[in-house]
Amino acid sequence: MNMKKAIGMLLLMGSFIVAKAQVEIIPMPAEMTTQQGTFVINSKTKLIVKDAQAQTSATFLNEFLRDIYGFQLATSKVATPNAISLSVNKGMSNTLGAYKFGSSKTGVEITGANPEGVFYGVQTLIQLLPVEKASALSIPLVQVKDEPRFGYRGMHLDVGRHFFPVSYIKKYIDYIAMHKMNYFHWHLTEDQGWRIEIKKYPKLTSVGGYRNGTIIGRFPGTGNDNQKYGGFYTQEEVKEVVRYAQTRYVTIIPEIEMPGHASAAIAAYPELSTFPEESTKFPPKTVWAGPTTGKQVQQTWGVFEDVFSPSEKTFKFLEDVIDEVVALFPAPYIHIGGDESPKENWKRSAFCQQLIKEKGLKDEHELQSYFIQRMEKYINAKGKKIIGWDEILEGGLAPNATVMSWRGEKGGIEAAKQKHDVIMTPTTYVYFDYSQTKKEDSVTIGGYIPLKKVYNYEPIPGELAADEHKYVLGAQANLWTEYVKNAKKLEYMIFPRMTALSEVLWSKKEHKDWDNFQPRLKRQLKRYDLWKINYSTEEWNPKTEEASSTK
Repeated sequence: MNMKKAIGMLLLMGSFIVAKAQVEIIPMPAEMTTQQGTFVINSKTKLIVKDAQAQTSATFLNEFLRDIYGFQLATSKVATPNAISLSVNKGMSNTLGAYKFGSSKTGVEITGANPEGVFYGVQTLIQLLPVEKASALSIPLVQVKDEPRFGYRGMHLDVGRHFFPVSYIKKYIDYIAMHKMNYFHWHLTEDQGWRIEIKKYPKLTSVGGYRNGTIIGRFPGTGNDNQKYGGFYTQEEVKEVVRYAQTRYVTIIPEIEMPGHASAAIAAYPELSTFPEESTKFPPKTVWAGPTTGKQVQQTWGVFEDVFSPSEKTFKFLEDVIDEVVALFPAPYIHIGGDESPKENWKRSAFCQQLIKEKGLKDEHELQSYFIQRMEKYINAKGKKIIGWDEILEGGLAPNATVMSWRGEKGGIEAAKQKHDVIMTPTTYVYFDYSQTKKEDSVTIGGYIPLKKVYNYEPIPGELAADEHKYVLGAQANLWTEYVKNAKKLEYMIFPRMTALSEVLWSKKEHKDWDNFQPRLKRQLKRYDLWKINYSTEEWNPKTEEASSTK
């Protein structure tokens, strides 16, 4: 090779490296090539919407540009240079969310195999934009062909322990969508508060939506704040949130807990309890606010013996609740909980013991299975499927149930081997209420899940045979809010761990590379600064880096 040619090659390689250094997309796309040069977006750039199915994504992009950079783009249906073009090509792929992205010196072309694909192409564009405010936004020249690895990419939020207003729920949905995730598991009922309006049972929110106080500090608490606390979402607000999520291609799965975690419902309607006349019990070391007799909404955290009675009265109540919930949520699923439901009250209940004999059941575990299967039959008749925590495996799995495996992966493995769909959400990797550092900087529920551990998670267990992999729909992270009282703490707990999870769920397994992820994450954190998101910087602490160097 002559000297002139060699220098040319080096210059070309250098320009490739410069261009590539600017392309720091999370999650990592399936295929990506870069070229030398840039395209500049400014207020004169047109937004070409080639068909109606791309309009939702066009609106999202324009609102984002307005909110972050202070300008919007004029829209047009006519192709022109200096434009961002959005279109759908259904023949491109059968995968929901697949897209192609191309930026050249004259414009950007985003083509989705479906409307979801266009939206995710727009998210890729957003990740190429500068991480500081400007009126001219320079992006690198990139060609991307991309699609998600898993169909279920979710985030959960418990609003029972601590309530978050509609405005923040929308922001949480934005976070989900902008990380190319697509499910929001909304945990709406708990021992400490019932958060969804049910018109047939108004006391669920007027009584069950509020507690007389909350423990101070970590369980069992150092005292009680003695402040009435609560809130709930009206049905109109729920509809508003559902509509909002649809514009972000996020499916909301509501959770109505049964038969456990029912203290708030029982406080509103004591007849739903196995022992209606007994007062609510609370741990002896807990400082209680207000009345201690009768049924009360819980003020502390944990698992409580007072659960729903498997009576006809309870089933009628739950069917009525489901009727109203189904009408609000178009999702194919209703989550019915099923976790942490103590059997003590059922064991000492003459009614429950007689029911066990009548139904030919072995024990209280089979009674819970009877409870879940009966509710599943009703929910299936409404055109919905159920999801339950992995305890629903005990005593026999409901016929069409999807299992959410939280106590490790064992329940998910067992369910997949029984040919049931599974969503992985093990405490060991994706419980974002766990600490991010061994030395806590604020009160958490405990545990320790550093960023690297989240990034190294593999949702398909090695114990499953190749033909069983298809039953693992994907995974989600859970945020329980015993110790998460406000938006700032919420964001601190999920970011940047959610960023890592987005790559786990979207990107090809072979593309995951911690050393490659870190520089991309550093740029993403600058983007979070621009978006005014609070996040943990613990991963960049050298001591933590050493501690999290193993899986």
